[in-house]
Amino acid sequence: MILDENYTLSNGVQIPKLGLGTWFINDNDAAEAVRQAVAVGYRHIDTAEAYKNEAGVGEGVRTCGVPRDQIFVNTKVDADAKTYDKAMEKIDGSISKMGLDYLDMMIIHSPQPWSKWRKANRYFDENIEVWKALEDAYSEGKLKAIGVSNFLQDDLENILSHCKIKPMVNQILTHISNTSLDLIEFCQKNDILVEAYSPIAHGKVLKNEKIAAIAQKYNVTVAQLCIRYVLQLGAVALPKTANPIHMKENADVEFTISESDMEVLKNFEKIKSYGMMRIMPVFRGK
Repeated sequence: MILDENYTLSNGVQIPKLGLGTWFINDNDAAEAVRQAVAVGYRHIDTAEAYKNEAGVGEGVRTCGVPRDQIFVNTKVDADAKTYDKAMEKIDGSISKMGLDYLDMMIIHSPQPWSKWRKANRYFDENIEVWKALEDAYSEGKLKAIGVSNFLQDDLENILSHCKIKPMVNQILTHISNTSLDLIEFCQKNDILVEAYSPIAHGKVLKNEKIAAIAQKYNVTVAQLCIRYVLQLGAVALPKTANPIHMKENADVEFTISESDMEVLKNFEKIKSYGMMRIMPVFRGK
């Protein structure tokens, strides 16, 4: 069962292949969502300061009835924290807010502040400072693993050229119709595990007739096909939901997409708009 399967990070830490994404889950609902997910069998929970639900997620982890060392918890350094001191403040703040003694992983949420998203200033020097803070927190035992999110190849090359400890993951938007194959290949060549956030494309693929036809071939839902797709790319899948029924369905992916269908899906026509999901900072530049 996929919930029992792990990848091994470059430092030897085990990370479950399927995790619960908590984007858009309110803080008041997050603890129960985590408890429900753990009851289903999830052992990997992903959050971020920007989601404004770290406290609820931490409560869920503390009260789920499963020993802390059996749950992999990840959060993210805020995109606007671009100095060593600010990053260390965010690291300590997240640990405190979640009420945990340590975090299994913490990653830089974005190479640029949201207001400067994908603009000319790449913040290379600033990201080296933030990375140094993560390295120090890792060395101090506050974090079991460290990584980045939304980093492009040159962002990664900048870190790799200046780091003592290589990034262990790069969490990027990855789904059918939006798969950065060259970036994924670069990460894998450098022993950086890719984590796929929004593997169901914020729900935009669910009514796509062509994708639905491929899912029907395997007698699965479109969501299940999407999750299986990113897993077969060698990535962690982080579907987001607070619905226990969907949690169970998302974990029922014991099938294999054929090589020919994988090629079709890798090259699927790109979804150009995420509709209401554009209210999130990563899409609107805030």
